[in-house]
Amino acid sequence: MKKHMLVIIALTVIILQGCSTSLETYSDEQPHLKLEEFFDGDLVAYGMVQDYSGEVIQRFRVQLEGSWEGNEGVLDETFYYADGSEQKRIWYLTKTAPDQYEGRASDVEGVAYGKVAGNVLNWAYTLTIELDGEPFSVKLDDWLYLVDENNMINRTQMYKYGLNVGEITLYIGKQ
Repeated sequence: MKKHMLVIIALTVIILQGCSTSLETYSDEQPHLKLEEFFDGDLVAYGMVQDYSGEVIQRFRVQLEGSWEGNEGVLDETFYYADGSEQKRIWYLTKTAPDQYEGRASDVEGVAYGKVAGNVLNWAYTLTIELDGEPFSVKLDDWLYLVDENNMINRTQMYKYGLNVGEITLYIGKQ
């Protein structure tokens, strides 16, 4: 019986992943997202983390400072969590093609790959987070939606072993 349930769960995950929205769906949407323009200067973000059941397990604010020189960018992020803790992440970004980017950060395993279509960027990467004091790697499917030249909505699905373990939602605005 357990074996059959695992097969059903695995097939459901595969089917649901196959039904996800294609990035190309957004190719005609305006304004066209250019990371080097949006993430240049001071920004602020507000967000939350939800677990697999949808329960909000963390709220946060982020101060961001972005700078670009040619195709190379730095995005310096400081997270302020509702529980009083703080976290720092510095992204090193590279524009590798007209609508493609790569990113590196100390808590990202390897390289984050992103592609833009219209007003949307889709990042894929593995992030190491701390869970109960231990490192825990999760795969992120990160979607950034440019609302207008000053505002963006970011939704991220987190996966472990192919199963959805949580979601991050945040608003990012230029200051």
